Amino acid sequence: MKTILGTQIIKVPKDVTMDVKNRVVTVKGPRGTLVKAFKHVDLEFIRIGKRRVKVNMWFATRKNMACLQTVCSHIKNLFKGVRYGFRLKMRAVYAHFPINITSTQDNTVVDIRNFLGEKFTRTVHLKPGVTCTPTGNKDEIQVEGNDLEMVTLSAALIHQAVLVKEKDIRKFLDGIYVSEEGTIVQKK
Repeated sequence: MKTILGTQIIKVPKDVTMDVKNRVVTVKGPRGTLVKAFKHVDLEFIRIGKRRVKVNMWFATRKNMACLQTVCSHIKNLFKGVRYGFRLKMRAVYAHFPINITSTQDNTVVDIRNFLGEKFTRTVHLKPGVTCTPTGNKDEIQVEGNDLEMVTLSAALIHQAVLVKEKDIRKFLDGIYVSEEGTIVQKK
């Protein structure tokens, strides 16, 4: 059965501006600008006043209605990104051989050495707009950026670079894991 009209209303924060043209959403805030395209979903964006946007989906099935909520959540994450930014802290875990993590090329490339005692250097190129810096604590790095999707994808690339192959993963727990999630600018 189809729903004739599914609607969600998004409230735009005061220090953020949002523009929509041809289902491409542009969000500007204190930390920068983010652009995200929703051309793959049949949606209708209608501005209601200055601070509210109505998102409509016509003749939607149950799965399409789930897409409506997902798109609204993505837009809210864009608001949060341009206001506060996103930071993930990752920690190197090892039993014997200490993992060495360094960032190069303006903190956009991560080099991982001595994983399980191997001489091979693993290189991870981070997604655009994402940087990786040491936190000051032992064996800990932080991955930062404005776009939640790019920050989490970069953290996943770092994690996947040091997966243990052909050994019992219950015994060999070495790797780099996300230990903390948060924002760059602390909320008031």
